[in-house]
Amino acid sequence: METAQENHLVELRLSYRYAKQHPWVVQAVNGFLSAYFMEHPGFQVQRHFDELESGMHVWLCEVPATMKMVRLLKRLKADIPPFQHTECLSDLHARPQYVIDCVESDTQG
Repeated sequence: METAQENHLVELRLSYRYAKQHPWVVQAVNGFLSAYFMEHPGFQVQRHFDELESGMHVWLCEVPATMKMVRLLKRLKADIPPFQHTECLSDLHARPQYVIDCVESDTQG
């Protein structure tokens, strides 16, 4: 009987706007994900790249099927400036994308 846990691919994306406002955050996320890899068996970053079309930094992560990305994002909030995240699902066969972006202000002044 095979006990291997099923993993799936997830994209963690950092918006161009957020990275431009906080240039050091790309290195901070790299470090955070490296540490997260050490803490959580089955989690790993397969690839990190800059997406030219959108200007986003993208981390392609392999995660256990039981892992909740919201938990990872909650932990990340303690390490980097305030952000909002959105989960994007375009269709059933596309991998989930979590986009980190600047917090939108409800008040302007």
